[in-house]
Amino acid sequence: MRIPLSYNLRNLRKRKVGTLMTALGIALTVSILVTVLALLAGMRSAFRSTGSPLNILVTRQSAASELASNFTRAQYQDLKFKPGIAHNAAGEPEVSLELVTLLNLQSRSAPLGANVTMRGLMPVGIGLRDHLRIAQGRWFSTGQRELVVGKSVADRYPAAALGQTIPFGTSSWTVVGVMDGGDSAINSEIWTDLNQLSADINRSEILSSALIRAQDTSMISSLITDLQNDQRLKVSARTERDYYDSQTSSAAPVLFMGIFISIIMAVGSSFAAMNTMYSAVARRAKEIGTLRVLGFSGRSILTSFFIEALLLGVLAGLIGCLLVLPMNGVSTDVGSGMSSIAVGFRVTPLIMFVGMLFAIVVAGIGGLLPAGAAARKEIIAALREM
Repeated sequence: MRIPLSYNLRNLRKRKVGTLMTALGIALTVSILVTVLALLAGMRSAFRSTGSPLNILVTRQSAASELASNFTRAQYQDLKFKPGIAHNAAGEPEVSLELVTLLNLQSRSAPLGANVTMRGLMPVGIGLRDHLRIAQGRWFSTGQRELVVGKSVADRYPAAALGQTIPFGTSSWTVVGVMDGGDSAINSEIWTDLNQLSADINRSEILSSALIRAQDTSMISSLITDLQNDQRLKVSARTERDYYDSQTSSAAPVLFMGIFISIIMAVGSSFAAMNTMYSAVARRAKEIGTLRVLGFSGRSILTSFFIEALLLGVLAGLIGCLLVLPMNGVSTDVGSGMSSIAVGFRVTPLIMFVGMLFAIVVAGIGGLLPAGAAARKEIIAALREM
């Protein structure tokens, strides 16, 4: 015979203070875990939104990122006529030679400055980025010291607002436009003319990468194989999306630290849940004895008290998710390699489910021993206890 669920709900309401305090302890643990997972989901969303399914990024062989790559103009000349590369209306190959460097900018949150990715690219490179538009101003002109900044850069760094002048290299550069790349990491970059940038920082021949658009999806695999097997080039080639997916590895320390802290706090929360349930068992000794007299088995009592602990976990999970939910969509700066990007927290249904499950497991572990203690109580001993 099973004990009604209403019995557990009534007992949780009866000891409101203890229930709420224990639930809050577990909820704080849940909120940390959900926050870290939401940040990681935001990074993945930003990077996955950046790459086009037809684009291939070519860097120096074994280079982990564009910043660490030395890609030459000679390599660019050798690869731009490879079979499988798309051509524009003018018959020119859709290949953009690019240079990536860092620009230090100050903000209210980073008074000492933060590194922002600065990308020099050819005009064709703008068209290779899908869903990109000018939100304010205009695109930079070739041969001029002009900058177009991502909307996150313009919002976070006063010196990069439209019309501002930024000292860099051997001269000063004027911000002439603000670009909007949707949810992509492009919003955290600054773009300018490739030749002007490479001349100003004395890197006219040694650049960073080439971005290629394939004719169609069926050509991607063979084009990547051709590029990597060409011994003259000595390059690494991968789809743009694969490259940006690999950049989420920079979030690994954040994820590890968040999970580590959550586990430590979960141990404490489990003990708190255990203490709450032991107190409930001690206070309800006569109730337990009465239940046994009425014919409820020790297994039914164990199940009932364990369910009560799980209900406590459900309450804690709901509170923890509600605490984090206001952060959904809020942006923060996250280090990616040696630069920083603006990432929005993404509190998805899946992440909230993981948080709920985590809370239920923590509360369940804490409630298992007290439930066993309640089930083992002898009828006469339970009735004699006050």
